[in-house]
This record gives sequence, structure tokens and C-alpha cells, in this order.
Amino acid sequence: MDILYLMILCSVSLAAVFLVIFIVYARKGQFEDDESPAVRILFDSDEIKEKEEPGQESDTEKGENNKIEEKSE
Repeated sequence: MDILYLMILCSVSLAAVFLVIFIVYARKGQFEDDESPAVRILFDSDEIKEKEEPGQESDTEKGENNKIEEKSE
């Protein structure tokens, strides 16, 4: 029976520690922005650039992905 009291005490104290950690990080703003991390991967800056042929202007005919990326910046 003594071990049961010890396990209850340990679990309640562990839950209290996690609650305090959650409150501290919530006040710092850790959980404020929940949408942009999911969208950020779609606008990766390390995209493979299309190779330009010699004599071709760079402003002609941009792809749909490039238009979206320009609007997001």
C-alpha cells in the first residue's frame, strides 16, 4: 500500500512539473503561431532554380511557384 502512495505522489509531482513548463512556454509565446510552420515548408528557399538558356531573358515566363513565392516575401 505504501508503494501506491509513492506512485501517486510521483505522478502528481511529474504532472505539476509539466504544467509549470507548459505555462512558462505559453507565456513566452511558444504556441502562438500554429499555422505558418505547416505552410512554411511549401515556400522553401532552397528550391532548384530553372536553368536559363543563353540569350533568354530572366523576366520572361515565370512558373506558378515563383509567382507564389514572390507574393509571400
